[in-house]
Order: sequence, then C-alpha cells, then structure tokens
Amino acid sequence: MAPEIPFPQATGAITLAGAAGAIEAQVGIPEAGMQRAVIAVICHPHPLHGGSMTNKVVTSCERALRDLGATTLRFNFRGVGASAGSHDDGRGEGDDLVALCAWMRATHPGAALILAGFSFGAYVSMLRAATIAPEQLISIAPPIGRWHLDGFVQPHCPWLVLQPDADEVVDAQAVYAFMAEREPPPELIRFAGASHFFHGRLLDLRAAVQSGVRALLPAPA
Repeated sequence: MAPEIPFPQATGAITLAGAAGAIEAQVGIPEAGMQRAVIAVICHPHPLHGGSMTNKVVTSCERALRDLGATTLRFNFRGVGASAGSHDDGRGEGDDLVALCAWMRATHPGAALILAGFSFGAYVSMLRAATIAPEQLISIAPPIGRWHLDGFVQPHCPWLVLQPDADEVVDAQAVYAFMAEREPPPELIRFAGASHFFHGRLLDLRAAVQSGVRALLPAPA
C-alpha cells in the first residue's frame, strides 16, 4: 500500500489500491479532543455468506473503538461491494490486510495498531497477526474448526477474544478449547445466550470491546 495516498481529513469513504485492484473502505475519525495515537483495522465476516464492512458486528466494533479515540478503517474484502477481485479463501484477503495495515501505519506514524476481525475476518486477521504485529488483537467469534489455522502464530501482544455461547455458526466449545491451549492465554469473554451475530446484544458487545482495550490506550492527544 503506497504511503503517498493521503489519509482523509474526515470520516467517510475512500478507495485504496490492493493487489487485486481497488479496495472499498471507510475511515472513522474520533470527535475533536478525543483522538488518541491509536489506529484500528476491522475485518468483516465471510464474503460468500453476505459478509461486508457494513455488518452490524463490524460497525459496532468500529464504533466502540472510535468512541475511545481510535482512528478506524473497515473495508470490503476483494469481490465484495466495490472492491475488485474475487474471493480467495483468505489468502489474497490476508495480503490485502497486510497492505492496509502498512498504509495505516505509514499515514499515522507512531500510532498503536489494534487489529480486529469477526468470524471469517477473525480467521484472516489471526493468520496474519504475527506478520502485522499489532499492539492488540481482537477476535470476535473466531471460526475455530471451520478453516485451518495450521499457520497461526500467536502474536506477542494482548489478545481479546469475544465468543457467543449460543453461536449457531462457530462451535463455541472448540473456541474455548483452542484458547485454553494458547500460551499466554487470551482474555476470553463469553456471551451467555448470544448468537453468532449478537442479535439483541450489540450494545453488550460494544461495552465488552471497550472494556477490553480501554486500559491499554494512551491518553488523548
């Protein structure tokens, strides 16, 4: 991702360049006086099952982080919306994610990076986390058992995992078992009775995201 592409001065749409062509994205800038030296990139769920950057879990996570003072970027994976290319089972999507994080860092030198993903987006971000080396990783309903995580290398940063107990897409027990095997273990928050898409629980999700990152944030600039 070319660092010469300027970062917008206001919240709104932007088109970036990925390996497969244009990437449709949306940036979010905190209110005046709230901005911190923190950037966040949020990845959406599976493109072949209706996933996009407008997914309510994605936008809830983005708003939670922006309200804490993080400058945010959410984007459509290749083949979704106005993003060029076609679905690549996480490989090309991961390449685009690495490039987007590099652009965010180039346009915000010195800022801490929060890398977040929901479902398929959690899978892509987990596989690339060691390469990207974020200051914090957030995985929402990571699809343990649905896609191979053989190449996963746990990053050396705080890791927040949010998992619905009544997930109808992801095996919650598989997630709990996988996380229990990690060293060090991530901070795991279970949502009793919640579905995969957090229907009726989006405000709880926002609160949990903020609780899990607030203590690690620098003071507002």
